[in-house]
Amino acid sequence: MTEKIKLTFLGTSGAIPSAERNHTSILLTYKGENILLDCGEGTQRQFRKARLNPNKITRILITHWHGDHVLGIPGLLQTLSFSNYRKTLYIYGPRGTKKFMKELMKAFVFSGKLKMHIEEVSGKFFETKDFCLESKKMIHGVPCHAYTFVEKGKIKINKKKLKKTKLCGPILKKLKEGRNITYNGKKYSAKNLTFEEDGRKISFVFDTSFNKNITPFVRNSSLLVCESTFGPEFKEKAAQYKHLTVKQAAEIAKKSKSRKLVLTHISSRYSKNPKKILNAAKKIFKNSVLVKDLDVVEIK
Repeated sequence: MTEKIKLTFLGTSGAIPSAERNHTSILLTYKGENILLDCGEGTQRQFRKARLNPNKITRILITHWHGDHVLGIPGLLQTLSFSNYRKTLYIYGPRGTKKFMKELMKAFVFSGKLKMHIEEVSGKFFETKDFCLESKKMIHGVPCHAYTFVEKGKIKINKKKLKKTKLCGPILKKLKEGRNITYNGKKYSAKNLTFEEDGRKISFVFDTSFNKNITPFVRNSSLLVCESTFGPEFKEKAAQYKHLTVKQAAEIAKKSKSRKLVLTHISSRYSKNPKKILNAAKKIFKNSVLVKDLDVVEIK
């Protein structure tokens, strides 16, 4: 059975929050991992609203050090300290992350202690037998990253071909490992009886101006989560502030052959008419959705 990948959208606003949208933060849950993408102000309270336990967080990925993406970190760390968080908290980010975390810890009086491991990352920076995490530099006026979560492909047995062999039982484990087997004096090739199923890929592109690195980095994403701060009518303003328009987000999804586009980081100017953003995306990329706070998206 395929393990679900679950995304909980804790915050979906742009730089200025609204009554409906909190600052940016997304929790990715997969097997024993709970990976937090950014931690805007109020994120720990959003955990409570979503009925999630922040003590289960395993890693934090920071896209960049603008306040609307990181001001929730001090409060979250204090809560983890009060809650006897026993794990090592791994924090990853662009250049400057170690310095900013050091200054942040100086600026607040924390109760208790937390064991943290902080890394400034580039390219593939974490890997298990099941998945890897990768980063790519973006353009936003400060050091900034996009991230991908890439599940590794799995070897599957072709059941139709297997039925003809009458093979069964523990010996099938060897086939799943890609090993040839011999049964009742007959040799069976793993290559002939199996196929490789591609893993899922989740891409996160937050604050950045349009650049040539985005499309190849997010190519073939099962899900592309992308900032959509500005409508297409604000193309010049988006370029000025180094953000994407919703039209550019949709074009990236289409050109990268992503399966689904999730629009987030929505400006408060669209509070009364958020469908304006969604409709603009759908004109270019039909499989687009606009999330709101506490929405859950599962990738099966």
